[in-house]
Amino acid sequence: MARRKLSHEGTLVLDSEGLAELLSDDETVVALFAEARSRGMEVVSSALTIIEAVHARTNKARLGRVLSGLRAVPVGDEEAKAASALLMRAGLHGHEYAIDAAVAEAALRQRRPVLMLTSDVDDMTKLCGDRVRLVAV
Repeated sequence: MARRKLSHEGTLVLDSEGLAELLSDDETVVALFAEARSRGMEVVSSALTIIEAVHARTNKARLGRVLSGLRAVPVGDEEAKAASALLMRAGLHGHEYAIDAAVAEAALRQRRPVLMLTSDVDDMTKLCGDRVRLVAV
């Protein structure tokens, strides 16, 4: 992945793959995370993303350190309704895209500019439009 220039403000959003790559110490993602934090950007992830990214082999100590450096965005009734509306506008079904929709909805509510690390650029483009800068991981 090419080096990305980050803003001095705004928000870095991690989807499941972004969080998984951070947990696995991917050099590029770790560098982007550190740079975002050093520039005063808030780093967030949907609470559902944390569930999706964790598995039996996840290093619990590493997970604790990573989660202490980001804010988990909760998904309540209003957020679920907004994510459902995104799905309908994008013509996607919640059975396959529910967590993506929750992540997109969370990203759209963050302080701009918003940068998202994602493995689902096509789907996130459908859900976020041009309001979130997407970086493939």
